[in-house]
Amino acid sequence: MNLSVFLIILLAAALHAAWNAIVKGGDDSSMMAITVTGAAALIAAATLPFLPPPHRPSWPLIAASAILSVCYYVLVGRTYKIADMSRTYPLMRGAAPLLVALASTMLLGDRLTVWAWCGVIVICAGVLAMTSNRGLAPAAGTRLALLNACVIASYTLVDGVGVRRSGSAASYTLWIFLLTGAPLVAWTLARRSGEFGSYVGRNWRLAVIGGAGTVASYGLALWAMTATSVAVVAALRETAIIFGTLIAAFALKERIDRARLVAALTIAVGAIILRGS
Repeated sequence: MNLSVFLIILLAAALHAAWNAIVKGGDDSSMMAITVTGAAALIAAATLPFLPPPHRPSWPLIAASAILSVCYYVLVGRTYKIADMSRTYPLMRGAAPLLVALASTMLLGDRLTVWAWCGVIVICAGVLAMTSNRGLAPAAGTRLALLNACVIASYTLVDGVGVRRSGSAASYTLWIFLLTGAPLVAWTLARRSGEFGSYVGRNWRLAVIGGAGTVASYGLALWAMTATSVAVVAALRETAIIFGTLIAAFALKERIDRARLVAALTIAVGAIILRGS
């Protein structure tokens, strides 16, 4: 893999970990996630007038991606209500790249080398290993996590096709965030308007930082999909867990046990394999 593409995907992963840390660090993670998504939508609305519109063939895929993204956020919220994030998040993120790899070879015609397959599998194994010492999630939580893995894989595949048809990775990305954030914020205002307004007033600075981070993270990942295999990008993006582990240890002062460290190193080995593929 080209070194510059590899480094850009790692930067996207680091930004993904950073905005997730902002969400986790909030006093209400669900409200912070909506606030960050709303900030991303505002950034998109302010930036899109200065960019060329995506090519017409990509518009149905933008709409499909926005719908799938809304489903993703709804499923995340429901999953975390009945099961711990530490048990379900790795299941969602670990299963999705493998589903993408299998589907992209059959549906998109992407051809992975043996080494690329090894790298994808090692990264997925490392992500899933994050749950090894935390026990199993409740059956309902496991089902929702696996369903969301399918949703993640679906919007990844949709965006892999869409961004290649769009002619502009930046405008394609921003339209997705605008069409995802607007309905989520409208839904929150309809249900919790007073609480949401107060929360935004207290946390808008972090929301703007998080919104910029998530837009940049996914925009870089989508650009990378125009330069290399969708499956490779999807797998390498999960190195965000390495950066998340570092943030948890040094910024959030969380204790990192041996199993979590081994899992992070496994993901790093997978990334090295993909770099050489």
